Amino acid sequence: MFHDRATIQVVAGRGGNGGLSFRREKYVPRGGPDGGDGGRGGDVVVEADPDLRDLSSFRSRRVFRGENGEPGRGGGRNGANGSDARLAVPVGTQVLDADGQVVADLVAAGARVVLARGGAGGRGNKHFATPTRQTPRFAETGLPGEEAVLELRLKLVADAALVGLPNAGKSSLLRRISNAKPKVADYPFTTLAPVLGTVDAPDGRQLTVADVPGLIEGASRGVGLGHEFLAHLERARVLVHVVDAAAGDVEGQFQAIDRELGEYGAGLNERPQIVVLNKIDLLPSPPSFAPADGRVLGVFAVSAATGRGVEELRRGLFALIPPAPEPVADESGLAEFLVYRPRSRSTSFRILRTDRGFRVVGTPPDTRELEAALRAAGARSGAEVEIGDETLVLG
Repeated sequence: MFHDRATIQVVAGRGGNGGLSFRREKYVPRGGPDGGDGGRGGDVVVEADPDLRDLSSFRSRRVFRGENGEPGRGGGRNGANGSDARLAVPVGTQVLDADGQVVADLVAAGARVVLARGGAGGRGNKHFATPTRQTPRFAETGLPGEEAVLELRLKLVADAALVGLPNAGKSSLLRRISNAKPKVADYPFTTLAPVLGTVDAPDGRQLTVADVPGLIEGASRGVGLGHEFLAHLERARVLVHVVDAAAGDVEGQFQAIDRELGEYGAGLNERPQIVVLNKIDLLPSPPSFAPADGRVLGVFAVSAATGRGVEELRRGLFALIPPAPEPVADESGLAEFLVYRPRSRSTSFRILRTDRGFRVVGTPPDTRELEAALRAAGARSGAEVEIGDETLVLG
């Protein structure tokens, strides 16, 4: 089964706690503080892998966590950073937030985006030594990493996409012009999932063509199989409109699909089209079809069954499909498909680990959030917590 959607939870690693330690050497009974810093928590990173075709790998695993940073140790030794969690997705995957807004769009192989950043490690007690406080008995705890629930949506990236009514012969045509091997049979809805094929030119150029399940009237409103796959047409630079010439009423077939493209939106009814009149082997002569439509770049009469006209179509695809645009970089130098900017987690308080328990500095949040932060920092029931001039016991 083809999977083009998945919901995941990403949790970046927590930063390691700073070390609370003092030098212990022979003949140095009261050495200074030497607690090292905690390591940074691991990020959660997504990367576009050209070898993947769908999101089926996310059926069994939905939660991805970065590794926590290690705590700082005595002797000024810093904790190791946590390892990143890496998610591989197909090229063309979009990442959407809880509000349905696109926060990342990976349309090129190797595109890489940080979905959740790991928390900073806490500073060890050696950082808090001053001329008047030479033995600081506290160190910072590490900050929590970012977390979010995100939706992944795959929209195939292809130079051209085959569209048409069911049983128009799109799969047979794709087999003829490319290296794809889709299932072919003489009944509607043979194709139940998009199929990608590569068309090779003698000079070494290549085009990627997608076969999308057949559309029926009402598909844009959720009728039939085609609705859930209409999104895969959005990235194609040209639509190859396949018409069953042997079925008659070529103009009616063309208009029926064109209406569905217009009702779906996303500019599909404005996309350039190449019209293919298929199954001409079943007719005495190819039908005449020359629409006065500026979107139609060319009309080709072919037989996917016998191969008649296929080579002319293949050459036409290379001649008529415009070249792929280069990704445009913004002022920061990042290409436009790397649009995700994680929001930094700003806090108005920090939790310090002391030799007796914990200390909260800054403006503490409400009781519930503070308790959750303390427990995440390692506090257990009965631990002493200093807040200003008060000392509380965690319940």
